[in-house]
Amino acid sequence: MAEKVEFYRETEFKDTEIGRIPKEWEVVNLGSIAKISSGNTAPQEEKYFKNGKYPFIRVQHLKELQEEKFPVNYDFVNDYALSELKLKLFKKGCIVFPKSGESIKLEKRAMLKEDSCVVNHLAVIEPLYENIDNLFLFYYLCTIKTSNYLTETTMPSLNLSTISNFLVPLPSLIEQQRIAEILSTVDKAIQKTDDIIAKTERLKRGMMRELLTKGIGRKEFKDTEIGRIPKEWEVKKLDEIADPQRGLSYSGEEKSNTETADGYLFLTLNSIKEGGGLKEDGWTWIKSDRIKEMHFVREGDIVIANTEQSKDGSLIGSPAIVHFPEWYKKDKAVYSMDLSKLNFKTKILDAQFIFFYLSFVQSIAKVYHTGTNVWHLKVDSWAKDLDVIIPPLSEQQQIASILLAIDERLDVLRKERVKLERIKSGFMSDLLSGRIRVGPK
Repeated sequence: MAEKVEFYRETEFKDTEIGRIPKEWEVVNLGSIAKISSGNTAPQEEKYFKNGKYPFIRVQHLKELQEEKFPVNYDFVNDYALSELKLKLFKKGCIVFPKSGESIKLEKRAMLKEDSCVVNHLAVIEPLYENIDNLFLFYYLCTIKTSNYLTETTMPSLNLSTISNFLVPLPSLIEQQRIAEILSTVDKAIQKTDDIIAKTERLKRGMMRELLTKGIGRKEFKDTEIGRIPKEWEVKKLDEIADPQRGLSYSGEEKSNTETADGYLFLTLNSIKEGGGLKEDGWTWIKSDRIKEMHFVREGDIVIANTEQSKDGSLIGSPAIVHFPEWYKKDKAVYSMDLSKLNFKTKILDAQFIFFYLSFVQSIAKVYHTGTNVWHLKVDSWAKDLDVIIPPLSEQQQIASILLAIDERLDVLRKERVKLERIKSGFMSDLLSGRIRVGPK
């Protein structure tokens, strides 16, 4: 901001249809301050896209519109499409969000990055007057839960008249701009953090590929069934080094989301991250008289997801190393039938190294699935066929240490992002309601 600002708590309010707001603010219908439109049916023929120069925005592009760089995977329509099909061309800065289909429930919002055409499943909001700040209006529309306004039809939908009747609080233009700039500053910090996370994740993938194929400081290599690897490394099948064992088959009555007296923490499919890793909030509880020693896991054990419902193969075969929350006082927990624990046959393996290697080859597991609506991993076949590289133990530990350091950096970045999202949420709640005001010193 060009001028310094200060925050202060508002003390004088008035009651309105949307609750208490500062006494000098107005409440208006969205349709009285903005033009409400929808887009067009997407062109189908190639002639409408040849040498195209206007982005054709679809529902799946809304997330990309929030990013700094303009993506290259859009369709671009040409002038012929605009004249022949009468496509509407909307100005840069217009606000778009879904008005039909299941995507309404995702509550996505975006602003056009340049003059664009949009699909008819999207509503387009274009402020009409100079005393309306686009960005302020965008942030306020982000607080309106559009799914509460759905019409009763076979396909979820919002009609334009309903959208026109959305109620919007209206501070002065200068306060709109200050609020928008504060929220935009936080959004830019979130985007910068996202960019660093993405860059670090790319670094990790590159380092995994390098370290898990070439090792550290290796000069001599040999050809194997999985390609060239350092001469001193071995290749073994997973079932040669470990026995996979499924967990407890349980009933709904035995499982609980809250702590159970004389129960155990319960590790389930919901405890595993796609691609690998343990979710910190993925624990539940179980109490059963059918629990046997074979159903327990301890700190440092490796489990594998052997079930998946999404059908994209992103979870099945994903590994996790078991770690208990600090407050948990027992030395063991129970794992479910949707997971398999790897019981290792040798002590010359580093668990952290094996975890990273299994994460690296996780996508192979989907080849070994069975089932239609729910995928199940054919664990025995997978373990029988899966090649595992075995460097010397000291090199395993070195590789794991390098990759773990990157993971720790990613963990810090992700926590920072969560913190920024909390800050943004707090600002939006306070500034857009007028409870906290912003003004020049």
